[in-house]
Amino acid sequence: MMIDIHTHILPGIDDGAGNLEDSLALARAAVAEGITGLIATPHHADGRYMNNASFVSEQVERLKEELAARQIPLELFVGQEIRVHSDMLDVWSAKELATLAGSKYILLEMPSASVPSRMLEYIHEFVIMGINPIIAHPERNAEVVKYPDKLNEMIEAGAYGQMTTHSLLGGFGKQIERRAWQLCREGLIHVISSDAHHMERRGFRLREAYDRVSKELGVEIVKTYLDNSESVISNRDLIEPSVKSNKSRGNSWFKLPNFFHNIDR
Repeated sequence: MMIDIHTHILPGIDDGAGNLEDSLALARAAVAEGITGLIATPHHADGRYMNNASFVSEQVERLKEELAARQIPLELFVGQEIRVHSDMLDVWSAKELATLAGSKYILLEMPSASVPSRMLEYIHEFVIMGINPIIAHPERNAEVVKYPDKLNEMIEAGAYGQMTTHSLLGGFGKQIERRAWQLCREGLIHVISSDAHHMERRGFRLREAYDRVSKELGVEIVKTYLDNSESVISNRDLIEPSVKSNKSRGNSWFKLPNFFHNIDR
């Protein structure tokens, strides 16, 4: 089972799919790539978009109906990509925020330039409430790029790291690519997701990224990332990645014909 926990597939509500046809194109592309389920995570409270939990739930149900009508075999789940902001804990109490697929995990996005000064406090408060923050694409945060220990502090406080496929594949430049692989090698990344927005501008590349991870870090770490993505929608504990230096390098994930079969159990 291949799950993508971070996507912008809902039509017309943020900078992702612009309309229903865009959403359907993304859905078909996901199925063609072997993705079985997506969490829809539109931007929320990022200064441009406000997509409250109840609204997102309504939009997911509408798109699920469209997928069913066209017999597109893709599961869709509710989520948000929540920008960290000062009122976050208050709006959590007001039920404005959605966890990922109704689980104990919540997807938080930091500003691109810096780590919020109260970031560890927010993580701590969520953990106390039984909610585990997953930090969206930390490799694209300028402060984390400069000081990777910042992410380590968040992980030690109870958060998890989510890497974007395009970062690993050089889509955001060489500096981010280098930092992305460093974070993976240091065991600070728990889930790989696409952050897909649009077929032409930014698609999934999830299978391609897993293939690269297999070559660089080995098959076992791919299995950990796949299991963790499934654990999010199943509300299970995530596995801590155990990255062994390049001992398994060169073992292409896609040259193992039984690999998907074995983990689909």
